[in-house]
Amino acid sequence: MIKKKVINNQNLNLCTSVDLGKKGEDKAAAALETAGMQIIHKNYRSKTGEIDIIALDGETIVFVEVKAWSAFGLEDLRYGINARKQRKIIKTAKFFLSENRKYSNMSIRFDVIFVSNITINHIASAFTERV
Repeated sequence: MIKKKVINNQNLNLCTSVDLGKKGEDKAAAALETAGMQIIHKNYRSKTGEIDIIALDGETIVFVEVKAWSAFGLEDLRYGINARKQRKIIKTAKFFLSENRKYSNMSIRFDVIFVSNITINHIASAFTERV
């Protein structure tokens, strides 16, 4: 959904953050599929949190966080995927695996996809679970 607002007689297209996030997730999912990955879940939600995309990459289950920022650069990604956010994603991934035992023997990877207006940067193994 695009909101239009007139300022000083100029017609501007303004996307809400939800719209931007949804478009970013759709672009990220398409890029993963183009790369040969199989999307098994989008916007997985549990009592522990949310994971944007869950995909299969061969024998690896991949938990993907998507960041769609129009105003930030790739170097700013660390602000969106800080240690607290990583712990939440890991906890949610564990919850998903406890509910979906058929994936429990697979390798696990945590990726981040950064979507800007012009590029998609896929960072495989962006973070790992620390013991």
